[in-house]
Formats: sequence, C-alpha cells, structure tokens
Amino acid sequence: MTAIRVPLADVAVGRPMLVEAEGARVVLVRVGDRVHALGDVCAHKGGPLSEGKLSGTRLACPWHGWMYDVRTGQCMFPGRGAAVASYAARMEGDDVLVELP
Repeated sequence: MTAIRVPLADVAVGRPMLVEAEGARVVLVRVGDRVHALGDVCAHKGGPLSEGKLSGTRLACPWHGWMYDVRTGQCMFPGRGAAVASYAARMEGDDVLVELP
C-alpha cells in the first residue's frame, strides 16, 4: 500500500488539487472540513478531473462536463454507471493522509 501525505493547509476549500505518488494521479477535494480523494482521470474520455470545477460535492470534468460525486467517485451526470476510483482520506494532525492500494 502507498500513502500520500499532504498538509491540510495546501488543500484549498472548493479547489481541486492534483497529487501524484508512484505513477498514480489523485485529485484531492476539500468540501467544508472533509477532504475526499479520487482518481484524476475521467471515465469518459480521460479528462483531468483536477482541472475541473467543483459544485457542492460534485466535480465536473473540464472536457465534457461529466460530474462525479467526490464522496463516492460515482458518475452523477450523465449517470451511465461510470465511476472513478475513490480512496480513503483521513486527517492526521495538520495533514491529510490518502491510502492507495
């Protein structure tokens, strides 16, 4: 298992942040006092979700507008059963720790 540690202060509320570890691209999204971690590659055409726009708990791909629930990775629009990987993220002191398989 690989772990990514990022200072919480670096993860701005409402602004997706790309982090990389051992070739894995992960987008961190801070919504309120929670941080969620998803795979950065859109299930539709591979767009970079870290460059997308956050609206509440939905993250839109900048290429074609597919929207993902940041809590689960499930595609909410157009809702065809697609999903991106969702990773466990937890707070450890002043850091966010994301565990990758």
